[in-house]
Amino acid sequence: MGAPKKPGIRASEDAEDLARVPLQAILLADSFAQKFRPITLERPKVLLPLVNVPMINYTLAWLESAGVEEVFVFCCAHSRQVIDYLEASEWMSQPNFTVSTIESRKAISAGDALRFIYERNVIHGDFVLISGDTVSNMSLNEALKEHKDRRKKDNNAIMTMVIQRSKPSPITHQSRLGTDELFLAIDPETMQLLYYEDKDDSRKGTISIDKTLIADNPTFLMHNDKQDCYIDICSPEVLSLFSDNFDYQHLRKHFVKGLLVDDIMGYKIFTYEIHSSYAARIDNFRSYDTISKDIIQRWTYPFVPDVKFFGNSAVKLDRQGMYRASEVGLSRSAKCGPFTVIGCGTNIGTNTVISDSVIGEGCTIGSNVSIEGSYVWNNVVIEDGCKLKHAIVCDGVMLRSGAVLNPGVVLSFNVVIGQKFVVPAYSMVSLLEQPTNQDSDEELEYADNNSDSDVASDEVDERYSAEVPEKDKCTAYEVGESGAGYIWQVCDGVHEEDWRHSVAPIPDEKLIELMQKVDLDTEDNLPSSGELKPELNSNMSDDDDDDIEEVQDDTSLFQKEVEATFLRAVHENVAQSHIVLEVNALRLSFNMTFLDCASALFYSMIKLALDTPHNSSVDLRTSAAALIRKWKKLLKGYLTSIDEEIEVILKFEEMCLESKELAPSFTQLLHLMYDEDIVQEESILNWAAEKENADEKDKEFVKQAEQFLQWLKEAPEEDDDDD
Repeated sequence: MGAPKKPGIRASEDAEDLARVPLQAILLADSFAQKFRPITLERPKVLLPLVNVPMINYTLAWLESAGVEEVFVFCCAHSRQVIDYLEASEWMSQPNFTVSTIESRKAISAGDALRFIYERNVIHGDFVLISGDTVSNMSLNEALKEHKDRRKKDNNAIMTMVIQRSKPSPITHQSRLGTDELFLAIDPETMQLLYYEDKDDSRKGTISIDKTLIADNPTFLMHNDKQDCYIDICSPEVLSLFSDNFDYQHLRKHFVKGLLVDDIMGYKIFTYEIHSSYAARIDNFRSYDTISKDIIQRWTYPFVPDVKFFGNSAVKLDRQGMYRASEVGLSRSAKCGPFTVIGCGTNIGTNTVISDSVIGEGCTIGSNVSIEGSYVWNNVVIEDGCKLKHAIVCDGVMLRSGAVLNPGVVLSFNVVIGQKFVVPAYSMVSLLEQPTNQDSDEELEYADNNSDSDVASDEVDERYSAEVPEKDKCTAYEVGESGAGYIWQVCDGVHEEDWRHSVAPIPDEKLIELMQKVDLDTEDNLPSSGELKPELNSNMSDDDDDDIEEVQDDTSLFQKEVEATFLRAVHENVAQSHIVLEVNALRLSFNMTFLDCASALFYSMIKLALDTPHNSSVDLRTSAAALIRKWKKLLKGYLTSIDEEIEVILKFEEMCLESKELAPSFTQLLHLMYDEDIVQEESILNWAAEKENADEKDKEFVKQAEQFLQWLKEAPEEDDDDD
């Protein structure tokens, strides 16, 4: 107890040597942003349902699974709702996992929140900093170990940011999460972060790198293919730095960028890249849609609909990827497609079609209703003949018969849409009028801090209710006969953020623009692997083994991205022309060839057939044949030579070797590919000829296809005789 401290070692590290400090986390239950308006006027973002589970439960479930023992949930906007929810939940009674709430109604930024927590003196060692709208299944062990090992060698290493590889091209990057393009400079040896710049399309042009960065760091890599997961491992100094500097408001724009250019204190930020795990933050409606689909498609396992964790009701995974809870009233003539979730107590009428959607609990859906790519929350009433396409419908909403929601529509709580009323695309509808005097700080969340959870329009914070001249107001439209709600609209038309952040697919003309931007970037010699060379000379060191591993990682990641794109095309009925654009963008991003595209697409088709429930090899063959016929034009578009066709046959052979149930169908499916003009006769015969000197074990499928090969050889002779 009275032992002297070693020079350069923190007191908290000495304490850890004597008694283990429990791993702590700070969870920010306020996003300090406005991107989920008007919904967040009435309910905090972390309590919004994500595949029928409040967002905060995904974050807490991951923290518990990752070994965190003590979580401090900071509440600001709608703080009473968050506190009441947690106090009534099972999180407060978990063994070895303590959840405490910290409330401050005066905080207007993440910086204010961290300063307030610092004053409470509750953090005693390294801690995890995370937002309550983050979904992950990564293990913290390795990242935490690297952070602690660095701290022992260098007290200035105060923060480790979790990153992962993303799609760097404008099309795939913006279409998936709707986030700004991110540029990072990282030391490849130490993984130290040297430069951080998130750049939206409103600030087009080249990035600017200070000469001193290159002078001080002769070796570094510039990336635009990394995604910030917003999961940080921090040392206690991070809190004290926020306390000392009141200019630090935003975690990235102010704190991270501030430390990177500060030459006095010498503090350092490092990165930890995840590869096979999942981590993403819900920043806008587009990322809400994307992450919902990732959960349904099980990329976030074990945090998926049919695995019980706190906050989700038991649901069962049916055939074709549909999840259905108990006590669902489903008419026999109703059709629910794959990757659809139906909540408990919901009733669905005759001839209703639901696809790629999430339906909440206690909903009543009438007859002849069409719901596509939408999110319908709890206790919603949808009368006969309504049509919903790529929309979000909050609790208590009523759609009267024949109402239509165009793509990108968001209906806030308890809105009523009148009979046969058509809600314009990208509209936001709320019982609250659109604010006319917004706060100048764009990071603020517009939400009241009243103790009551139900907010009426006359209870809105006075900061946003000041009157302005009538001519400056956006018109509040009625929403049809017997309707209730105001349509929020941008006065001068649809802005870029409306489609970039929307739950609706990106419009065709915008996809073309983004594709053209990819071509321009390529022409400007921006390496499509995602590593950007700085304009000033920098000695870039390469290691051969690392290069080989990087290529393998690129190939595997490319195949996964193409598969995800193909699955979305299948389940969302995306036009093949759009898929070509996205696959081409991936090809440029990963520096792949047309053959790589063809192989990845063919693999995706056959894998989907394997993943589709089937009772026999005949069912499997039928499913694979249907996919090949439907998507042959897409596949054939990437096969430009005989050699490429042979490579696809070899890819098919490889898949058959790995799957015993697929192997018996090799010849029939190869014959089908010949009949559909995907592969030519010359390609098939050359493939067989290349196997003549191979080992017997490598001739398995040549022998299986022997009759088909003989028929191909004899067919030309028969044709000549006929002539």
